[in-house]
Amino acid sequence: MRRDERRRVIAARVRTALAVASALVFALTGGGYALYSDVTAGITTTDVIAGGTGGEQNILLVGVDSRTDAKGDPLPPEIVRELRAGNDDVLNTDTIILLHLPEDGGPGVAFSIPRDSYVSIPDQGPDKINSAYPAAKARAVRELVEAGEVDRAAIDAEAARQGRSALIDAVENLTGLTVDHYAEINLLGFYTLTRAIGGVEVCLNRAVDEPLSGARFPAGRQTISGADALSFVRQRHGLRLGDLSRIRRQQVFLAAIVDKVLSAGTLRDPERLAGLVEVAQQSLVIDEGWDVLEFAQRAAGLARGDLDFVTIPTKGQESNDRGDVVVVDSHDVRRFVEETIDELAAATEAVAAEGPPSGQWVVDVRNASTAPGIASLVSDRMEALGYAGGDVGNTRLAITSKVRWSGPDDSGATAVAAQLGGMPVEHHGAVPAGHVEVVLGSDFSRSVLAAPLPPRPKRTDGGGAAGGTSAEGTSAGGTSAGGTSAGAPSAGDVTVGAVPCVD
Repeated sequence: MRRDERRRVIAARVRTALAVASALVFALTGGGYALYSDVTAGITTTDVIAGGTGGEQNILLVGVDSRTDAKGDPLPPEIVRELRAGNDDVLNTDTIILLHLPEDGGPGVAFSIPRDSYVSIPDQGPDKINSAYPAAKARAVRELVEAGEVDRAAIDAEAARQGRSALIDAVENLTGLTVDHYAEINLLGFYTLTRAIGGVEVCLNRAVDEPLSGARFPAGRQTISGADALSFVRQRHGLRLGDLSRIRRQQVFLAAIVDKVLSAGTLRDPERLAGLVEVAQQSLVIDEGWDVLEFAQRAAGLARGDLDFVTIPTKGQESNDRGDVVVVDSHDVRRFVEETIDELAAATEAVAAEGPPSGQWVVDVRNASTAPGIASLVSDRMEALGYAGGDVGNTRLAITSKVRWSGPDDSGATAVAAQLGGMPVEHHGAVPAGHVEVVLGSDFSRSVLAAPLPPRPKRTDGGGAAGGTSAEGTSAGGTSAGGTSAGAPSAGDVTVGAVPCVD
């Protein structure tokens, strides 16, 4: 994507985010910090990587086709049947996404890697990238048994650790980025996550009836959850571009999860929040050196800002002794990754210098009064008016309400103040660029919240087709790094709030 195009995308989007690790992220944001010790105590960890804190971070997010829970215990047969997972015990890494978070806390980018990408895997040779994990795990099991290890749990844990390390090495070898953290979610997690939030809305270009995945859906917009949601993200056969079309589905599905959670107030619903915590404990595996609280704070920033979904460049599909594969060139991929990160950083800097367009401000709300819950009510009101929801919390007591802003443009603060009864505005250098901060003093009147909402304007941000029009293009992020069409669905238009129709 050209730099000017990226700039328009960043300026137009309110928020997009990734949700392979949704249960972890959402359980720890938006008021869920009190659950921090309970969540971390229940999440399975693995000694798979040294990890890092601060600075830029690259996080490998993996969805595994596993018939076990996060602790390696087999799922009950009735659950396996409901998941429509079949009886195949082969472990597959169906979703592989590398999330890059810049050091300055600005917008991130998520690189989707097709599971059938034919790459050079360290200590294994040329193969599909999704074979790295299971192949290394199988080798480790054989070696441990031959060495005399008899503790089955210890064998499984160590073999899984080596499998994850092999996948990390393969991703690093392909992209040129160093992986700092690892998060893995299993089939049960995809299933229970959507049930915990009441389903998500998706849209299909045409009806689907594919028995291998159990995907049976009508054309058009619809709400899916549980086993249907799992079938939606797992289907590969019968799709126009196979694995590449599946990636497109995964991207719009994950954006839909974020939209549902943020728009439905899930993070302020104790029952649903507890459900997300349970998903995290049942279904997530993370590296043991990960400070998940620090990451959750950064992820909350992503939910308020931008996350660009892109798919690595490919050179079409072919068949060889490993079956049907997606052809990739590691030099093209590395160049694409580097250019994408550089262009996004440059575009972000340009947009920050100008300030966001009217109506695209992030609104943080601080309660400086003794009225409980008033900050959440005001935040909900501003989101209903079309603003991006930001941090909600308390601050020291004050009598006078105000709206704070920084930078050269006070238009956002002035507009927000007008919506809240004409509060005074105040320049304050600590307010982040693109944000305004509402401080609710003891003089704030709840009657402001009772005013009728104006009609919501139609979207003009190019964030995907919402009326049954296909949002798919011909390539991932334009063309492949080699200058030819990559043959993958376009991922640049995946935006929270829109419902792009896909194959």
